[in-house]
Amino acid sequence: MRKLFGFAMLLLMFMPVGAAAEETELPSWMTGAWARSDGESWADEYWTPPRAGIMIGASRSGKGEVLQFWEHMRIVREADSTLAFWAISADQKPVRFVATKKSPEEIIFENAEHDYPQRIRYWREGKLLKAQISLLDGSKPVDFQFRMMGQ
Repeated sequence: MRKLFGFAMLLLMFMPVGAAAEETELPSWMTGAWARSDGESWADEYWTPPRAGIMIGASRSGKGEVLQFWEHMRIVREADSTLAFWAISADQKPVRFVATKKSPEEIIFENAEHDYPQRIRYWREGKLLKAQISLLDGSKPVDFQFRMMGQ
């Protein structure tokens, strides 16, 4: 019986995952080192490839040689298969945003309880990574457009 259980567990490990797992796939299209600049203003954003149910990100922005903002981020598949975006800005407490929309080239995270932003949207347009933060209803938007570093 013990050998049969071990064999069954081995089979389960290699079986294809169902639709629920496909719905929670991490946005691998965000992977890379991204940058934007406008005169002396600049911003960098970095995303690791998905592995073990998590993508780790970091961003920083500034003007000239002065750092104005930094943030640690992660996109994680939680135990209940929910995709969540966690952000830790400067010395603030972590804030959780839940994925509310996902397609092959777009993902939207929301947290109605947060002051600002309440919505974080990422999408791809060709070689560009675009992002927008806003209130839940889309008001007060701030847009970002990144190019892959070195391109």
